[in-house]
Amino acid sequence: MRTVIAGGHGQIALRLERLLAARGDEVAGIIRKAEQADDLRAAGAEPVVLDLESASVDEVAERLRGADAAVFAAGAGPGSGAARKDTVDKAAAVLFADAAVQAGVRRFVIVSSMGADPRHQGDEIFDVYLRAKGEADAYVSGLDALDWTILRPGQLTDDAGTGLVRLEAHTGRGPIPRDDVAAVLAELVDTPATAGLTLELISGPAPVSVAVKSVAGN
Repeated sequence: MRTVIAGGHGQIALRLERLLAARGDEVAGIIRKAEQADDLRAAGAEPVVLDLESASVDEVAERLRGADAAVFAAGAGPGSGAARKDTVDKAAAVLFADAAVQAGVRRFVIVSSMGADPRHQGDEIFDVYLRAKGEADAYVSGLDALDWTILRPGQLTDDAGTGLVRLEAHTGRGPIPRDDVAAVLAELVDTPATAGLTLELISGPAPVSVAVKSVAGN
């Protein structure tokens, strides 16, 4: 299986790349800076240098062609201003989804955020972020050509993963190690029966594979 990840140098993406490579999958990560390439190679991923804030749909689709799945894990980051929430968290997600459609990649997983909502009110940076993520989710979920799953993790931590999660349409707020987010993403990529679902994720009682099978109806 070949998976292409947008935001390939992100903390969750690097973890996901290691997991996919370790199980024998082919994985490529889209990065903005060539100097990030060695980190991806160390994770077992093929680095693809492409700036999603300036690339065309055709350029992105070319990098996606032949993939079995696409994962959008890019983000402007906590230090960025309101403008980049729009250009990365929203516009780059829309671009990546459109490119997946053009390239014929049906399986599409997007890493969103708990509380993401296109109607979210407020003018603080985090309010703008939640609106941008919500607008991206709404766009992706409207594309019939994609078998999409939207994952909304709770408060991200760098604690060691436990492999135990709560994955449901509505979990309530709570923390989740990035290790466990990556583990859930690795399962979701391989579980097309979760298509059409928007799922919240926090730490919980169920092993990752059990949690994913449960929401997939297995």
